[in-house]
Amino acid sequence: MYTNLMTYPLKFRQHVLAIKKKEALTYAETADRFGVGSASLMRWAKRLEPCLTRNKPATKINRAALILDVETYPDASQHERAQRMGVSARGICDALKRAGFSYKKNILSPQSRRPSSKRFSD
Repeated sequence: MYTNLMTYPLKFRQHVLAIKKKEALTYAETADRFGVGSASLMRWAKRLEPCLTRNKPATKINRAALILDVETYPDASQHERAQRMGVSARGICDALKRAGFSYKKNILSPQSRRPSSKRFSD
């Protein structure tokens, strides 16, 4: 029903702790009964709501090195930057977004226009 790869829903947490309290079970007994870790149950007792954000800064991509790379190679793709810096292209994408860079290379690109109804009415 629930996988260990994702956060347990709030309703499930409330249900487990309610059963623990109602039947006066220990953390170990409750953990065995529901198939969760006893450390998880102890954390839930302190703070029931799951954490939705991560309060950890990015550590692998140096911001100064990224800015220098963007200034040195302004036309490079994210894949090329990733190869030079030894990280993933997705990591470069996120780091560029945090640094405030747009992925659009040409600022003066024309706006896309809606096709006129005449062209498609034939």
